[in-house]
Amino acid sequence: MANSSQKGVSLRAVLLSLLLIPANIYWIIEQEVVRYTHPTLMAPISNVVFLVFVFTVLSLLLKKFAPKLAFSQGELLVCYVMLTAMSSLCSHDMMQILIPTIGHAYWFATPENEWAELFHRYLPDRLTISDHAILRGYYEGETTLYTARYIKAWIEPILWWMLFIVVYIFVMLCINTILRKQWAERERLTYPIIQLPLEMTENRARFFKNKLMWIGFSVAALISIINFLNFLYPSIPEIPIKRRDIDYLFTEKPWNAIGYVSMSFNLAIVGLTYFMPLDLAFSCWFFFWLTRAERVFASIVGWNNLYLNERASGAWIGICVLALWASRRHLMAFAKHVFGLVRMDDSHEPMRYRSAVFLLLLSFAALVLFCYFAGMSLWAILIFYALFYALAIAIGRVRAELGPPYHEVIGINPRQMMVQMFGARRLRGSNLTIITFLYAFNRCNRSHPMPCQIESLKIGDRVGMNSHRLAQAMTLAIGIGAVATFWTYLQVAYHYGTLARCRGWVGNFGWESYNPLQSWLQYPRGTDTRAVTFMGGGFAFVFFLYIMRTRFLWWPLHASGYVLSGASWGGMIYFWFPVMVSWLIKSIILRHGGRGTHRKAIPFFLGLILGDFIPRSIASIVSLVLNLYMPSSGAGHTL
Repeated sequence: MANSSQKGVSLRAVLLSLLLIPANIYWIIEQEVVRYTHPTLMAPISNVVFLVFVFTVLSLLLKKFAPKLAFSQGELLVCYVMLTAMSSLCSHDMMQILIPTIGHAYWFATPENEWAELFHRYLPDRLTISDHAILRGYYEGETTLYTARYIKAWIEPILWWMLFIVVYIFVMLCINTILRKQWAERERLTYPIIQLPLEMTENRARFFKNKLMWIGFSVAALISIINFLNFLYPSIPEIPIKRRDIDYLFTEKPWNAIGYVSMSFNLAIVGLTYFMPLDLAFSCWFFFWLTRAERVFASIVGWNNLYLNERASGAWIGICVLALWASRRHLMAFAKHVFGLVRMDDSHEPMRYRSAVFLLLLSFAALVLFCYFAGMSLWAILIFYALFYALAIAIGRVRAELGPPYHEVIGINPRQMMVQMFGARRLRGSNLTIITFLYAFNRCNRSHPMPCQIESLKIGDRVGMNSHRLAQAMTLAIGIGAVATFWTYLQVAYHYGTLARCRGWVGNFGWESYNPLQSWLQYPRGTDTRAVTFMGGGFAFVFFLYIMRTRFLWWPLHASGYVLSGASWGGMIYFWFPVMVSWLIKSIILRHGGRGTHRKAIPFFLGLILGDFIPRSIASIVSLVLNLYMPSSGAGHTL
């Protein structure tokens, strides 16, 4: 692996990725905004896997007829890394939430909701659009973005928000640089999510000749193809694997308090869960049903609020504290290195450690100044970012250690925690308004940049990439991706109209941001003592689970399973059933076949993932070309 082509971060790999970025963003926006089917909500991101799969097959063909043109494993993985970074940025859980907030507060302000009196004075002019003549085309459509008037109005807020996005994600890269060695080399975390791209690109001929892989692929692909044909021709019977709500079965008290419950049989989740540790898979579905049992018990005894989100919020912060505590020796040695007291080898890191600290402080200062000049108080800024990056570290840790393919943590974000801890009365209008804009970056945390980065650094380490150049490629993908996302999103919005063709969902995200702000300003309250107490309870419960696992080998419950399932609308809300099925299959294999059989079965489960992702991606391209609307089957998946 001496040359740069073998190490992957070659010029042609970067250029290929940059060429794919605009097309991929357009594909994602058309799927997620116009058709409301979401490939970016699961890890690994299915549209990225599809593109890498296509170029892997193409490379196999090139190896026969033009070997010099064939892509190395490293080059294919550079495409995977850059496209993943870009896809997490333009996803349904980030910029698709941010952009609608830019003009929503002005377009939907009415005398009845009193938004103009409540918070218009706190909205920064440079970050918003207030002109109804500009916004009319955005909401009603049937026009084009390409007029001097529209471009002039949008250019300033776009530039400011692009600067913010690049800097805030770059801070995560600095943090990941600091933690990478501890997680990857000392604790040897398993990074389950990266197994598919690594296996698919490493020994391609062996992978694509494996019969078990093709059996798994055929099972999943056949089901997807039949269901796609059922969509086109309803006379063809459907194979019922799509999400089905089953909470209607519980109609009488106390069972009707169980809350939302659905069943699906997503084969990609079955395949991905196979790579999760057995105890985590068990913990995920166990805590999902424990939460439902709590609801029923609360109905019996007459409790009105279980504070599930508050407990989960404290638990996520607890995961961050535990991760940093486990890294304490590394962090102490790191600090001594920065101050010149000891020497650590940082030659293979994405950045030199001292450079990482300097750039981290510089970037963080830029974020602080951004929010300060937008109108936030310094104390509120520091607390917000402390919670923001604590949540990022926790999500990154859970993905690196345990690899859950889906981690929805809606209702758990710095904005909500700050309102409960300090109260709307103490935060005041200016702070509440700016953190409402920043809500877009923590709405659901499914395609979060932090775990995508730490997994990308692990991929680079596994195949011997130049980590400096890989970090530069990731940053370049974010910068180009931010520009392309704004451009594509606005082009689609002015063409279709976000309220007409896009099912109203784009407008709904604006309501989701601003309705709580209206409530907090109209009815300001102080600290929610009970909510804060339950946050502390969730924090303590995570430590209890950690202590039990370290002292008793037989203890089956994992803290990460709790944070993934313990909220009122947690990460297992859609996928508890395929997770449970995969856990059961893996348990049987390990008990009766041992680890040897477990390893031999890996290609089958990789085939299940590919067999689910590839036909879905092809179907979405067909729907795009033919202008078909394909209904979602839940959690953003088509068919």
